[in-house]
Amino acid sequence: MGAGYAGVSAAKRLARKLRRSDVTITLVNASDRFVERVRLHQLAAGQRWAAPSLRQQLRGASVELVVGSVTAIDTTGRTVRIDTVPRAIGYDTLVYAVGSRARLDDVPGAAEYAYAVADHAQATRLRHRVAEIASGGTVAVVGAGLTGLETASELAETYPELRVRLFTGADDVGSGLAPRARAHLRRALDRLGVSVHPNALVAAVRKDGLDTRDGTSFAADAVVWTTGFQVPELARAAGFATDDSGRILVDATLRSISHPEVYAVGDAAAAVSVGGAPSRMSCQAALPMGRGVADVVAARLTGREPGPVRIGYTFTNISLGRRDGVVQFTRPDDRPRRAVLTGRAAAVFKEAVVRSTVRSEPRGSTRPLG
Repeated sequence: MGAGYAGVSAAKRLARKLRRSDVTITLVNASDRFVERVRLHQLAAGQRWAAPSLRQQLRGASVELVVGSVTAIDTTGRTVRIDTVPRAIGYDTLVYAVGSRARLDDVPGAAEYAYAVADHAQATRLRHRVAEIASGGTVAVVGAGLTGLETASELAETYPELRVRLFTGADDVGSGLAPRARAHLRRALDRLGVSVHPNALVAAVRKDGLDTRDGTSFAADAVVWTTGFQVPELARAAGFATDDSGRILVDATLRSISHPEVYAVGDAAAAVSVGGAPSRMSCQAALPMGRGVADVVAARLTGREPGPVRIGYTFTNISLGRRDGVVQFTRPDDRPRRAVLTGRAAAVFKEAVVRSTVRSEPRGSTRPLG
């Protein structure tokens, strides 16, 4: 269930590992397109690229593709209900990879007035809005995590005639980076004309701007909300053991602690990464989880007991427009190393990494069902 980075990598790797087994692999997704989520800030800034179809992504893999949204999971009957399929689809093993969406419910007005970049439709909506703003207008980006930094930078580079403001509740931007990376980040934002507002917790979003908790009001032609993600309610509604945010609680092999026939990966899984911290919602965690769960499921289906899935980190990529960036190399537990790549080299590095995430894998045949 779900064809993001974790779901697609799991399906393709399972197809390769089980190619000699009498196993049917079905991939269910709401769209027939593979959404490169790490490029959505580029789409929001008006850039276009050829989004690969899932059938292209699955070319060569013996995977049945069903296009439709999962509306319910019946854990007793081991079936999933899909809005485009008249009858429920059964499963013996379920890999839950439904991803996440923008968290817009925390602040009054955000869901009604703010723009997000967590999916293709949201990024497209923001693209249309920004293109309408007259010269001298203002875009306010709330949240200075990776999505916020990249979105603010991309918009500022593409639309130099607009004012871009970046609001963060922290003391500064790039708090998880090494000093050299943090310094480059600030220089790049200054060069692009992005004004940073630290310690600015947003209390409300209005049609024409936002209000911070200290009582200050800011006018804006568009407010972009990038403060975090939340997962669908599917798992909680189905009776899975979940954490407070609705992510499925899993063991070291990514198996549900309440339903052993179910595995969870990606943003919707409450897994533990190297060092004992919860896995963060990111492509960098999703890919090893997708590959790891495929190894685990294949092992158990062929009578072997797998080891734990290792979720570690290597680097953090931040694009600062098309010609600049920061690559912060990290320890497996996500702590920053001294090694940092900046400037044009960082931009080229990130583009290579992004392209590598959508490479096809094995041979076989893709069988579209929906």
